[in-house]
Amino acid sequence: MPSPDQIAIRGRLSAERSLADLTWLRVGGPADWLFQPADADDLAQFLAALDADIPVFPMGVGSNLIVRDGGLRGVVIRLGRGFNTIEVDGTTVTVGAAALDAHVAKRAAEAGVDLTFLRTIPGAMGGALRMNAGCYGSYIADHFVSATAVTRAGAQVTLSATDLNFAYRQTDLADGWVITDVTLQGETGVPDELNARMQSQLEKRDATQPTKERTAGSTFRNPAGFSSTGRADDVHDLKAWKVIDDAGMRGAQVGGAQMSEKHSNFLINKGGATAADLEELGEEVIKRVFQSAGLTLEWEIMRIGEFAPSEGQAERGAEYRTKSGSKA
Repeated sequence: MPSPDQIAIRGRLSAERSLADLTWLRVGGPADWLFQPADADDLAQFLAALDADIPVFPMGVGSNLIVRDGGLRGVVIRLGRGFNTIEVDGTTVTVGAAALDAHVAKRAAEAGVDLTFLRTIPGAMGGALRMNAGCYGSYIADHFVSATAVTRAGAQVTLSATDLNFAYRQTDLADGWVITDVTLQGETGVPDELNARMQSQLEKRDATQPTKERTAGSTFRNPAGFSSTGRADDVHDLKAWKVIDDAGMRGAQVGGAQMSEKHSNFLINKGGATAADLEELGEEVIKRVFQSAGLTLEWEIMRIGEFAPSEGQAERGAEYRTKSGSKA
């Protein structure tokens, strides 16, 4: 089988490409290869020719991702301009997988289609589909019609809801498959009213979340599948931020990583954090919440790649500090 750089492509292939600048947290080592296909046919032909033993990882805009410091073996696929179209036909909205969730919500609203729940979800539509993203009580699954993907073997296939088996914050999309477009259905609405709703959502988000920090959105899934609805009667007893607070981990730090003071379920890079800092702090939160509440939090942020060899790793536990500054 040819090596990746021997495969004829129309897109762009880069060797030993750092992924840190492609993630919102700005950490991580290089990928062996980064492929940015020109279009779905270019992607399909590349994957069909690629050695089946080489791992493939589809990457969106890096909004929900920690790339470990040792980097990623294999080929990272990152979709670009050829995959960011947004088309509205009645109440049906078909979008490229690289289209940003926020842009989809705004374009749909302009056409009188209610997909407003997408407005405050960070990232692009491929990732939103893969993790069944949701907000304010609505999920991708509630609006899903179909999707197109390129399989690891290079076949282009249409996916139904049954194929994806939607669940809380997850789907059954096979490893190495790359979503290329998504079709959603929304309710009809008045554009001005939809825009006003989204503006209200943005104001609430900015008031309660560290949107100006380097973060990857919510760090942990809410325990037992409970998800914030935004309703006035919403109960927070089993929300991730609540059990993190109860465990005393709001503001906790490891190196340049911190659990946000503003919203304790947001892991942030305060400056100079490594992927190891971020992941170690997250694991400490899981440990403390289990000790405090008997609950095991699950990561919502995807963590990929290899750990980098690090001197003094055994002593890192001494660097952990709570908000009060006391060492753990």
